[in-house]
Amino acid sequence: MPHALIVIDMQNDFCPGGALAVDGGHEIVGRINTLMADFDAVVLTQDWHPADHASFADNHAGAQPFETTEMEYGEQVLWPRHCVIGSEGAGFHRDLDLSRADLVIRKGFRADIDSYSAFFENDRRTPTGLAGYLRERDLTQLTFVGLAHDFCVAWSALDAARLGFSVSVIEDATRAIDLNGSKDAARQNMRQAGVSLR
Repeated sequence: MPHALIVIDMQNDFCPGGALAVDGGHEIVGRINTLMADFDAVVLTQDWHPADHASFADNHAGAQPFETTEMEYGEQVLWPRHCVIGSEGAGFHRDLDLSRADLVIRKGFRADIDSYSAFFENDRRTPTGLAGYLRERDLTQLTFVGLAHDFCVAWSALDAARLGFSVSVIEDATRAIDLNGSKDAARQNMRQAGVSLR
């Protein structure tokens, strides 16, 4: 059965030295490159925000990074400015093997809504087009790696399970932000949804 590796947001701004660095984010690049050889297809996602994006704390008067606010679609963490379209921070980590990528999905480019999942914007309704692409290629088994475990990886895995795909996450090829216990919560939510944590 065809099996796809979905590599989530391995970008400069999420690695040490970046605007929203995940501890040890760079350490998983080699592992991800090695894993690519074991899959029929590789998909990369890329956070891709306009400068006026609503999730940036500095676009809200008086707001601080990591505070939360209410958007039309629910609660939203306000992040430091990151992965601005065309910036060096939005680029993939220099050591990531791009030669195996069948598809790059850019997400978060709509200014008024954030996008953690590779499948939907945070309103949980607006699709990215990834599910259709995978189904057209009969890629029904999906394995997720990348950054960050407890946000974009977890949201993507949960949506994939909800859409009927067979889903696993290779945890040693992820790193977490772990904001207020978010890693443990993500693991629990994924297990409950039938996601295999490996």
